[in-house]
Amino acid sequence: MGQLLKVQNFTVSRDGFGAGDGQSLERPFGHADPATLMSWVIKTASWPNRTDSGGTRGLDDYLTRDFSHNIGAEIMGSNKFSPYRGPWEDHSWLGWWGDEPPFHTPVFVLTHHLRPSFTLSDTTFHFIDDDPATALDKAKAAADGKDVRLGGGATTVREFLDAGLVDTLHVAVANEVELGSGVRLWESPDELLDRYRCDVVPSPGGAVTHHLFWRR
Repeated sequence: MGQLLKVQNFTVSRDGFGAGDGQSLERPFGHADPATLMSWVIKTASWPNRTDSGGTRGLDDYLTRDFSHNIGAEIMGSNKFSPYRGPWEDHSWLGWWGDEPPFHTPVFVLTHHLRPSFTLSDTTFHFIDDDPATALDKAKAAADGKDVRLGGGATTVREFLDAGLVDTLHVAVANEVELGSGVRLWESPDELLDRYRCDVVPSPGGAVTHHLFWRR
């Protein structure tokens, strides 16, 4: 099948928002609570930040483990990387993730405000001002034959969907979270059914419903 562009474990509220309003340094997801939105991942045995031997197994755990399988590069929008808007006043901001980012691959940040690449641990961040197709070409070249993950946010995912570039898409709908406003991925998952086949699978605990899309 060649290299794929994959959206993995992307979680939205029941009303289709991937993040809330008012993103800031203190609130990366705006008025949404990421611990509530992503609780299905945090509860799994394979959650990377888990410090004990507990956690759930089953489908949620499998999808958490699969997050990094055969991924050689990531593409993300500028607001996933940073809360700042406009030109960089300085280059001291190095992302939300500390000295050990969870990507372990080259990361391509889409932005109209370029800055030099930098490396933290085994992750190098590159800043590019390209259309989706060109960005994907760069990420595939850096991925060394592996697949590319499209990390978000919702606006970036929609841009690549609208460009016809996404091969597979996994969206977890948080059944008990309603945001009312924010950055929307969709009004309804049915919007994608003209282009994708879809399996809909409730999580074992009922916190989310997994929507697994692949090209028709």
